[in-house]
Amino acid sequence: MNSKDFSVSFKRRTLLGLGIFLVAARARHAFAAATAADFERPLELVTEHDKLSGLHALLVSRHGEVIFEHYQPGEDETRSSKQLGVVDFAPTVPHDLRSVTKGVVGLLYGIALADGKVPPTEAKLYAQFPEYADLGAQAGRDKLTIAHALSMTMGLEWDELSLPYGDSRNSETAMDAAPDRYRYILSLPIAGAPGVKWGYCGGATALLGHLIARGTRMPVLEYARNRLFEPMEFGPVEWAQGHDGEPYAASGLRLLPRDTLKIGQLVLARGAWQTRQLVPTAWVERITTAAVEIDRSLSYGYHWYLGDVVPAGQSKAHHWIGGLGWGGQRLFVLPELDLVIAILCGNYGKSLEEQSRVSGALFRAVVLPLVS
Repeated sequence: MNSKDFSVSFKRRTLLGLGIFLVAARARHAFAAATAADFERPLELVTEHDKLSGLHALLVSRHGEVIFEHYQPGEDETRSSKQLGVVDFAPTVPHDLRSVTKGVVGLLYGIALADGKVPPTEAKLYAQFPEYADLGAQAGRDKLTIAHALSMTMGLEWDELSLPYGDSRNSETAMDAAPDRYRYILSLPIAGAPGVKWGYCGGATALLGHLIARGTRMPVLEYARNRLFEPMEFGPVEWAQGHDGEPYAASGLRLLPRDTLKIGQLVLARGAWQTRQLVPTAWVERITTAAVEIDRSLSYGYHWYLGDVVPAGQSKAHHWIGGLGWGGQRLFVLPELDLVIAILCGNYGKSLEEQSRVSGALFRAVVLPLVS
């Protein structure tokens, strides 16, 4: 996903109408925090004029408190493409995270690393899979490390975005259909030197999830429950699995909307939750620091995106850390504003550009102008 896909353009009449409203709102709240009622009108304006489709839930927290929640019914489907029909979304209804799941795996790897259960980031990747020694012996593969998987700079030939999911030529689809998903990933041709170029790769997350499960001797969901979800008092949690019983490590989580927001709050607090340090502070800082540039305006850490955003009608940019998932799932953390935003949508059949247009409008034109 690049900055062009993440960008969003607004109609002139939307900005004019919204601008008048926001000027008044900012003046009214110069000395008071925005309330839930303040978000409803801009949400209505932007949704109406920009024809935003597929929104299921929008949640905002600031200074550790949820200040806005919006839910609406919409068509939904599971990670396995099971059609759920029209779902009446609410705080008690779980929603797919899709690739926002990758950020959770990034957090879990750091917890397991501190527990001494997974190899350090500088460890050779293929050395962790002795069962595929024939692959590891091939020229060039000895250069790959765990850090390359975490930063998605492995340099393997993987195409997940130019072909639709479900197409047998899509690398994610091919991995899911393979008799051995890990052998499939590790046997891919080398397309470039590791550590040089970012390439979106769900296979990298699958490898990391497998290392977590093997090192902790428990399924990744069980480890996540023990070390994250139960301490943070999550509600029902699902982690979808493939035909082989292996979890969709890169995209299989399904959480309650408020629990999705909690993941962002955990990152904002640098791994602390209430009185407990669930994720080492140094690890959170590491995974949210740029490891590779995607393009001029977007970077990638260890399974977390990094960028800057300018709110509609303003000129100052704000740094964000985030997770981006197919269908329009977004989790944004803005440390400067002490802000977390969760956007959950059902635009699975829409283009990546359309998914990003919808989530970008909600991010830039609805939420940020009222809190920045």
